[in-house]
Amino acid sequence: MQPLVHTLRFDDARHHYVDVEVRVPTGSRPPTERAHVDLAMAVWTPGSYLVREYARHLEGLTAETPAGDPLPVSKVRKNRWRVETGATGEKTGAPTEVVVRYRLYCREMTVRTNFVDGSFALLNGAATFLALVAPDGPTGGPDAGRIEIHRPHVVRVVPDSGWRHVISALPEAPGEGPNAFYASDFDTLVDSPLYAGNAVVHRFEVDGAPHLLVNEGEQVGDVWDGPRSAADAATIVQTQLDFWGVRPYDRYVFFNLITEARGGLEHKGSTVLMTSRWRARQEKEYRGWLALVSHEFFHTWNVKRLRPVELGPFDYEREVHTESLWIAEGVTSYYDDLLLRRAGLLTREQYLEKLSEAIERLQTTPGRRVMDLTDASFDAWIKQYRPDENSVNTAVSYYNKGQIVAWLLDAEIRRRTGGERSLDDVLRAAWQQFSGKRGFRHDELLALATELAGSDLGDLGPFFKTTLETGEELSYEAALDWYGLRFGGPEPEEGEEGDGKGDDEEEPAGWLGAETELHDGRLTVREVRRDTPAWEAGLQVEDELIAFDGFRIPPQGLEERLKAYELGDEVTLLVARRERLVELPLTFGETPDEDRWKLAVRSDATDEQTERLGAWLH
Repeated sequence: MQPLVHTLRFDDARHHYVDVEVRVPTGSRPPTERAHVDLAMAVWTPGSYLVREYARHLEGLTAETPAGDPLPVSKVRKNRWRVETGATGEKTGAPTEVVVRYRLYCREMTVRTNFVDGSFALLNGAATFLALVAPDGPTGGPDAGRIEIHRPHVVRVVPDSGWRHVISALPEAPGEGPNAFYASDFDTLVDSPLYAGNAVVHRFEVDGAPHLLVNEGEQVGDVWDGPRSAADAATIVQTQLDFWGVRPYDRYVFFNLITEARGGLEHKGSTVLMTSRWRARQEKEYRGWLALVSHEFFHTWNVKRLRPVELGPFDYEREVHTESLWIAEGVTSYYDDLLLRRAGLLTREQYLEKLSEAIERLQTTPGRRVMDLTDASFDAWIKQYRPDENSVNTAVSYYNKGQIVAWLLDAEIRRRTGGERSLDDVLRAAWQQFSGKRGFRHDELLALATELAGSDLGDLGPFFKTTLETGEELSYEAALDWYGLRFGGPEPEEGEEGDGKGDDEEEPAGWLGAETELHDGRLTVREVRRDTPAWEAGLQVEDELIAFDGFRIPPQGLEERLKAYELGDEVTLLVARRERLVELPLTFGETPDEDRWKLAVRSDATDEQTERLGAWLH
């Protein structure tokens, strides 16, 4: 099958443009075929479940014969173009190849889109390349009218004259010269981002395979510690290879864009990361970057190869729904920090702190009682990536709740098997059974977990029913007891007061329960969570807070003013709502205990509990 050959030029990079030429084989078609070829651009990219309409950045598409004769082009869908090639057949003189050219505007600094300027370029396949659409009619086969997934592609890059590197996880295209890459199919093309620029490239070898950490931005200033980040990335790689026991790639690239943006997106042979250079100077922030590296690299197995059956073959022109994103992302979120702990890149206390933060995030999200985990997965396309000011009250993140459910499931399997098996074993068994082309059904993975957990304490059906299909509160008692942990932070030292307060410490301030922000010098409401004093009072998003009981609230002094009130105090809150003054009766609540969801090791933990804790974290 003849490939599409794409050539990328950056003559106008400073204005954020890449010029694309694609040579499209038309083949030899019977005279009964319609005399045109259809081309399509993906509307979303795997791993980021939102229709993003990449075609909106495409300009000036034209087509011509190899001899330079123009061909008519029309747009037939929001993301499709039709090139009229003339009558087909050997005696008609119709071209067997057409040359299509277009420009792409690239100035969206995210891991799933394109960015080009005079310093570097990052291109993602879904947002860049056109694909052939399988013809209708008798020769179209079962994929008639859909993107031709199995057709190969060649990508040639003509970099800006000042750029030293052109890097992709794709292999070199034989016989195509420098900076040319080969993708065996459209899935591989979409799954292989491309970088061109002057990044600092750190090369290291793990398990006999080359790995690259491409630090775009390290060369600017002297802030990001490149050697340290490369050494830590190598440690993460080795730990995860040990975890899975198999290396499913020949070469791997970490594209780390130190561009003051954030995010990560997984691919089979690479990942794109975005971060701030200042994270390297703050240890907690740097640990967050390590977790991002760990998370996206874990996807090399979980998602990219061990995937829900719905996520492949991909349909790049419409949404693909699955109930299993909590497995894809939530389980990965559980292991990203856990494997950092096992790698020695987090202390036990640092790991427990991060897990505590995740539990608190879930337990302070009212939407956890409204949306269950499978629905959160299924509705990712309309919920996860489109939050509004009320999302916290109506939705839950399959990343966040999925992480906590994975922790509880891991502890439950360990408890039921006396520590003989764990979620680690479930994932490795799932890899053996389901990785590859087929994928797993949601019920199959749950059945596998039930099988490995044994049946002495009953099956896991009730556990899965509660944690996945309802909004009931999660039960933490069994996991805490298994590991000898407790909520509430460190226990007070002998002789201290139980609440840890000294005699002179102030009582907690009155709690309003609304998130606020300064907007044009006004103190306005950004978010009102369900079942808070603000919610009960009827406070609304965008209300301007003016006064308590007739006394003005300084726009930058709300926190200080709240110290004048205690639990149960009643006031009249004056707000401006769409320029109208409104009075609201408000009763202050009790400031939430900052240690309520903080995990700590029990002082009376038994030797057996301590041993279980060590087995989990090492």
